[in-house]
Amino acid sequence: MVNSSTSSDQLDVDLSFTPFPVQDLDVFVNSDTLELMKNPSKWIEEIGSWIRFIQVNSALKCPEIVLNSSQFSLGLELTNDKKILDLNHAWLGQSKATDVLSFPIIDETFFGVSNECIELGDIVISVPTAIRQAKDNNADLFRELRWLATHGLLHLLGWDHSDEESLHKMLLIQEQLLEIRGIL
Repeated sequence: MVNSSTSSDQLDVDLSFTPFPVQDLDVFVNSDTLELMKNPSKWIEEIGSWIRFIQVNSALKCPEIVLNSSQFSLGLELTNDKKILDLNHAWLGQSKATDVLSFPIIDETFFGVSNECIELGDIVISVPTAIRQAKDNNADLFRELRWLATHGLLHLLGWDHSDEESLHKMLLIQEQLLEIRGIL
């Protein structure tokens, strides 16, 4: 696990990052993807820009405490199917692996001081599942990892997809977030 912090567009993002052991990969990945899988500063830049976009876009719902803060802390773990299956079973009672899990801390009852560092929670992504999904969707792993991270971040910020309409809205926001960096 690597702890790293930096500013992104005047946001301070403190990230506890657990990289995926790239030696365990059984597929070729390009240098950008390898960098994303092992370098927390790449994630800090991405996550900071995503949070800033959400803060300044009044059409997007976001907890008030997030709108008024410039300091955030969260965890991101890139892991394997076994670990995510164990977490999914322990915390959600689901006996299956999944692509991404989010463990938000902020909810509608959360109150904090806006000048404090806001702990958002943790995102856990299964890299083997991301590899399979990227292949199934004719996408590259770089995009799939970022897609799953945006999904996890939106859950940390209070979004949910309990019905088709809310899922559709959430997926549209994910597309917007991915376009921010111009990497699509």
